[in-house]
Amino acid sequence: MRYESIDPQLFVRNRERLKALLKPNSIVIVKANDIYPTNADGTMAFKQNADLFYLTGVDQEDTVLVLMPDGLDPREREILFVKETSEHIAVWEGEKLTKEQAKEQTGIRRVEWASEFEGWLHRLVPQAENIYLATNEHLRAAVVVETANDRFIKNCQTRYPLHGYERLAPLMHRLRMIKDVEEIKFIQKACDITEAGFRRALGFIKPGVGEWEIEAELMHEFLRRGSRGFAYSPIIGSGKNACVLHYLENDCECQDGEMLLMDVAAEYGGWASDLTRTVPVNGRFTDRQREVYNAVLSVFRGANEILRPGNTPIEYQKQVLELMEAELVNLGLISAKESREQGDDKPLVKKYFMHGTSHHMGLDVHDVAPPHEPFGEGMVFTIEPGIYIREEGMGVRLENDVVIGKDKNTDLMANIPIEADEIEELMNSK
Repeated sequence: MRYESIDPQLFVRNRERLKALLKPNSIVIVKANDIYPTNADGTMAFKQNADLFYLTGVDQEDTVLVLMPDGLDPREREILFVKETSEHIAVWEGEKLTKEQAKEQTGIRRVEWASEFEGWLHRLVPQAENIYLATNEHLRAAVVVETANDRFIKNCQTRYPLHGYERLAPLMHRLRMIKDVEEIKFIQKACDITEAGFRRALGFIKPGVGEWEIEAELMHEFLRRGSRGFAYSPIIGSGKNACVLHYLENDCECQDGEMLLMDVAAEYGGWASDLTRTVPVNGRFTDRQREVYNAVLSVFRGANEILRPGNTPIEYQKQVLELMEAELVNLGLISAKESREQGDDKPLVKKYFMHGTSHHMGLDVHDVAPPHEPFGEGMVFTIEPGIYIREEGMGVRLENDVVIGKDKNTDLMANIPIEADEIEELMNSK
């Protein structure tokens, strides 16, 4: 098997935690994502709805989860609907989960075929007062395609207009922001695979190599170690391309004297990792490159000290901007006078560091959480400060993934080289 098996008790725990947040006499219905088309008869690779996966561990289309904790019949309080296989499906797509496999994987004792869902729906919904349905409420979501859950909301509200409708998303955000030990195990595995890819890339990078070739080296290492590939679209930008925050073309040749920014990481078992490193293409930092690199590293370490329980995202970002401001003054990018006069919004700092420092990470790279929720134990965050000097054609970003702990944070990428001297040593060891 590509992945280690996931302990089904994780999903049992997740469902029990959700049930504790529901209003009395409620029903929860979550559908799998669609398989989205490309052109002609092409389709994109299937990507499961993260909430459904969080509650079941099922990574298969045409899946529906129904939870009805107060149902009169105890056998109907958890029902999973899965796609029934056939000879045609088995030949063209491969066999789907059997009912027994689905029970074993999820810990749900009642499994029915997806084709029977509509009949069950009409049987169960009239028994409930409140219906919880799934929507994508991530603050940065741009929902331009109607999803299976979106269609179901319309259908359900038309069919049962007098029920009370509730948003599932806020409850899932609260649950998913704190990671179970089983989740952290899989995130750590993703980080370890990312480390292997990064070390491989360090031995390959040199002047004249294409950004796309580095992408291929990373993908090769990720796949051979059991990942399905990149946790997100890889950013591999050399020279001035490193100043483009979401640079995705990866189609330029790396030049002698440039630095290369790689924001690229592996997934494992459905969970993400998120790494950024910036290295000299020729294996040696110039004095200026090292100076900027060490400034970013200093902010990275300072941010880790204040990404602590009780602090809030807004205050944290203000504090990081202050750390960055001092480094930019030292680099000569902002004068001391300008620093004093720029105001609380720090526009001069944001000219060189224009993005957030940290985000939740888990099943989604930019994972969900309630807005402005204070940091707490068990949350997994990235730390990713950067300095982008467009006039010098130079961008440096460093990023690791950490678990917030009571006394200190645990860096899941502590074994991945980050010191400038260590980077140079590894790039010149062959």
